[in-house]
Amino acid sequence: MHSVAKLVAAGANLDETYLSFQEYFGKVGTDPYRWALPFTALLGALDAQLLLEKAAIGGKDSMSGSFGDLDVPPTLVSFAVSASNAENLISCEFKQPHQAVVLLEVDNQKDLPHLFKQVSALIAEKKVASCYAVGYGGIAEALVKMCFGNRIGFSLVAKVDLFSKRYGSFVLALTEELPLGTLLGYTTGQQRFLADGCNLSLSALQTAFEAPLKRVYPRMIDEKVAETVPTLHWETERRVTSTFTTPSPKVLIPVFPGTNCEYDLQFALSSAGATCEVFVINNLTPQGVRDSVKGFAKALSKSQILFLPGGFSGGDEPDGSGKFIAAFLRNPLIAEQIMRLLEVRDGLIGGICNGFQALIKLGLLPYGKMITPSEDDPTLSFNLLARHQSMLVRTRVASTLSPWMSSYKVGDIFLVPISHGEGRFICKDAVMDQLVQNGQVACQYVDLEGRATMNLPFNPNGSTYALEALSSPDGRVFGRMAHSERATKELYKNTPYRGDDRLFVNGVTYFS
Repeated sequence: MHSVAKLVAAGANLDETYLSFQEYFGKVGTDPYRWALPFTALLGALDAQLLLEKAAIGGKDSMSGSFGDLDVPPTLVSFAVSASNAENLISCEFKQPHQAVVLLEVDNQKDLPHLFKQVSALIAEKKVASCYAVGYGGIAEALVKMCFGNRIGFSLVAKVDLFSKRYGSFVLALTEELPLGTLLGYTTGQQRFLADGCNLSLSALQTAFEAPLKRVYPRMIDEKVAETVPTLHWETERRVTSTFTTPSPKVLIPVFPGTNCEYDLQFALSSAGATCEVFVINNLTPQGVRDSVKGFAKALSKSQILFLPGGFSGGDEPDGSGKFIAAFLRNPLIAEQIMRLLEVRDGLIGGICNGFQALIKLGLLPYGKMITPSEDDPTLSFNLLARHQSMLVRTRVASTLSPWMSSYKVGDIFLVPISHGEGRFICKDAVMDQLVQNGQVACQYVDLEGRATMNLPFNPNGSTYALEALSSPDGRVFGRMAHSERATKELYKNTPYRGDDRLFVNGVTYFS
């Protein structure tokens, strides 16, 4: 019920909502009670499905909990998914002060379908600014988390139990006062949570909220990094274009096992005016790989741009991700076409995230040619926090050397999404000095003042010189960690994010 309620709170299409389950159960042996746990859990799931009239479209019976000597707590995980119109979706945090906040709930679980439809209708009618599906932490958790997003305070007026579990209930901030449910209170312009005998700052509440898992999932390193890096400025007025013009350059987008950003990339490039060919690499059999090599080399010979999308190639292989991509592209047939693309046909190469990692491993970045890597060459390693980082970061244009950056100005700052576990650029000082001198550092991670920084979370991976994007000496090979292709306007609601497609427009314009 809670997984469906969370979709309802987001404004999702309730009629197009489905369920999927995953179970983890320990060893059952001959204990009747242990055998009963998965049986009753699934009966409970079926009961909820019949009540909500929602089908389960798949699931996974995980045996990992009882493998070998393992014995785990019994767990049933419910996932809910919906195909919805993005324009109808809302986010859960408070949007502005002086809005009434109400609690909607039912006394009988059998009335939940009616409540879900009521909340969905209110959101569709734009009468709800934000909505939170109440769960284990009760109303208190809902209200506090709704305050955190925009640092909007709350004043409680109702006499209610704030801490009891209320699955299937909703806390709504209304765009207009309506005679609905229980009035909990009002949002305020103060960054405080106010109640009878309670006056707490949102900062103190967030510190307490993050404390239990801070050591396990830190957002930043407490001590600021002493190392400072310069904020780079390398600008050129010279606009470089290809000697082979075409109104709609062909872009070849390879899809490797683990690639997951090809659709976003294809959409971004096609919207910019390019003609895209998405080429799926077949590695099921040795013959499939050989056929893929020949087919890819042929397709590349007819392309003006090679662009490597993001993802987790080979599940981010041990000892560095992107190795399979690099190994495939090093095939002599393909390597020859890559260099002909750059040296004969005046083409472009780009890579984002996993694609950037592969370009580094090939030597195309930073050298503009394929080399056998050595310990002296730059690389991308694990994030300084030693875990995956997924967030919006501020990145600043440091150089306009690359054709991919031709319409930008040095100093332009953008909020761009990242999602990677190995994005920390490491480079020896002598090589780094040369990259800076050549203007190859295209973008840097910056803080709120627009200064390049080594401090988390602004520099999410601890990258040397706060480097986020890099180009070859002539700028025609370009790679970055940030996902510029995720430029869809409906993403990242309630943030200052604005989709920017100029990177891809610049690539197309290079051939005009």
